[in-house]
Amino acid sequence: MPAVDTGASTTVDADAVTATDSPPAPGGPAADSRLTPGGPGYRRMSLALFLAGVATFALLYSTQALLPLVSRDFGASASAASWTVSAATGGLALFVLPMSALSERFGRRTVMTASLAVAVAVGLLVPFAPSMGALIALRAVQGAALAGLPASATAYLAEEVRPKALITAIGLFVAGNSVGGMSGRIITGWVAQEWGWRVSVGTIGVVAVGCAVAFRLLLPAPRHFTPGSLRPRVLARTVRDHLSDPLLCRLYAIGALFMTVFGGVYTVIGYRLTEEPFGLPQGIIGSIFLVYLVGTVSASTAGRLVGRLGRRGALYLAAGTTTTGLALSLASSLMLVLAGLVLITAGFFAGHAVASSAVSHTAKRGRAQAAALYQSAYYIGSSVGSALGAAAFHSGGWSGTVAIGVLAVLGVVTITVFGSRAARAAVAVRSA
Repeated sequence: MPAVDTGASTTVDADAVTATDSPPAPGGPAADSRLTPGGPGYRRMSLALFLAGVATFALLYSTQALLPLVSRDFGASASAASWTVSAATGGLALFVLPMSALSERFGRRTVMTASLAVAVAVGLLVPFAPSMGALIALRAVQGAALAGLPASATAYLAEEVRPKALITAIGLFVAGNSVGGMSGRIITGWVAQEWGWRVSVGTIGVVAVGCAVAFRLLLPAPRHFTPGSLRPRVLARTVRDHLSDPLLCRLYAIGALFMTVFGGVYTVIGYRLTEEPFGLPQGIIGSIFLVYLVGTVSASTAGRLVGRLGRRGALYLAAGTTTTGLALSLASSLMLVLAGLVLITAGFFAGHAVASSAVSHTAKRGRAQAAALYQSAYYIGSSVGSALGAAAFHSGGWSGTVAIGVLAVLGVVTITVFGSRAARAAVAVRSA
């Protein structure tokens, strides 16, 4: 895979074995006991993390499709109601790094289990929020609790799965995110149409309970995890090293920009579809999120896409697909708007899967912190996108939200071009 794809190093020795791998077989080479497709434990691991992804996105965005109803219930504007989404993603962004440090010390599976348990408990309290302020506060706590999932999951995969299967494994986790986002919004849409938004988010909480229990029962115990230090100086040094790596920083920015587009579009789309010329009921609006199935496919096939086009080509394709979708969404035809959402979703999930897997490939130490910094940037992008998208919609309508998205995609393209040139220059210097 060309090193110039994103400016990130993509060369990984598929036969590399961590220090905790199985000892060499008598008279033979070192055996790599990490998980691989078709091997024992791989399916259980994939299903467990898929369900964790479902629960994470279903809880994190449980109010997003319901914002018009939340606005009506509390007498709040679109910008104010959007904070029920931004607070959750912001809480996750702020706490993902500390939670990743805990996972280095206490283990990935332990931290992921505790995070899901707390997030589910808070999710069962959200329907009883007496005011907009209380709802936003509960959502912020819920987002902070969920921070233990994303970075720990990618670090777990990097340690327990063979390098050649890593992109596919991470793609399946991201696919779980898309299924959670889709099913959560569909369920909330139809339930809210009959019984209101409070019963709707409570239903998501109950679904998440089932996902959390199944996750804990299915996920194999880690075999290649080595506990790290919780000393602040060690953590600070690791974070500093990652932030001083231009390759990682470019990947962090790409993830944030893709999520700015996605957060803005899906925070505002419900308002647009309830207005003329569409005037759709809440249940139908919830069903619109079936387009997330496209994200499930594009994320889970990201590995094959990178194999054919390289990381740089995959990112360009994702950016172009997203931009085309934004343009189509400006139409007054419902079918064209839906086609636009399909393309935006496909482009976003493909770009996210490619960038997040590249982080795991690039970081040679402190993988949990590297993944945590990516997730922090990613969810900051979601918070910014939700807030800017809602503000732009309030002042300029849907075209304002689309303009924010186009600027973010241009940022992705610019960073990818810059990274490619930097990588070519580095190769030329080494060859000289």
